[in-house]
Amino acid sequence: MLDHVSGGGIRISNELKNKKLLWMRCYSKDDVLGPKIIPIGQHYENLFDINFWHTTRFMCTLRQGPNFRHYQNFTAFKLFAMADEGGLWDWRARENGIYLKKEAGEKVLNPVWMHKEYDWIY
Repeated sequence: MLDHVSGGGIRISNELKNKKLLWMRCYSKDDVLGPKIIPIGQHYENLFDINFWHTTRFMCTLRQGPNFRHYQNFTAFKLFAMADEGGLWDWRARENGIYLKKEAGEKVLNPVWMHKEYDWIY
């Protein structure tokens, strides 16, 4: 009971064009997700418990394009305060970058509308 008090999650969607596949790998201190290939129009979602100290964080790498050479490394989930329960961080890979929407909730701090968060590194 003391080590898990609330939940959060990440969703990574492939909204690329021309039937491009999206390669993803995410990790936290305790877990590794992937690597996984996400086909166009599909997504990968992982819901998880937030640790007692509210220090849960996930880092991700996404790759796309010919031979997966276009990529980005980023923090896909983190908490902002002890009162923050995280919520669902919704990431979308598009041709011109990676977009984020963080849904609001009663105990979710810093919700954000869908916006471009990162460019692809070439």
